[in-house]
Amino acid sequence: MSATVDPGEVTFSAIRAQGPGGQNVNKVSCAVHLRFDVGASSLPEAIKERLLALSDQRINQAGVVVLKAQQSRSLEQNKEDALRRLQELVDSVAVLPTVRRATRPTRSSQRRRLDSKTRSGQTKAMRGRVSE
Repeated sequence: MSATVDPGEVTFSAIRAQGPGGQNVNKVSCAVHLRFDVGASSLPEAIKERLLALSDQRINQAGVVVLKAQQSRSLEQNKEDALRRLQELVDSVAVLPTVRRATRPTRSSQRRRLDSKTRSGQTKAMRGRVSE
């Protein structure tokens, strides 16, 4: 089940970037806050439920995904980076995890395990003191 994020449902706000960068950081708001409301989106219900069930710090209590992108000095590149990261987050929950079915060990594998335990026990028994 593949679901793409509609860019029209995403809101961007330009903020000042943190960290080193000289005068450019102080003058230009090129970092981006991306906000995506999961509940009001056009994603399939199953994906919405799995997104909201994630224990991810980027998803707040109101069900809004907040991503911050500030890698680039360009506002457009930061927007693209934030959208790409949001899409990766949605894609990560779109794939259903495979259900693990418990199996029992075969009789021969149990026998092999017990035989190797017996052999190693016999080897260790030979390591004791030698009595005359």
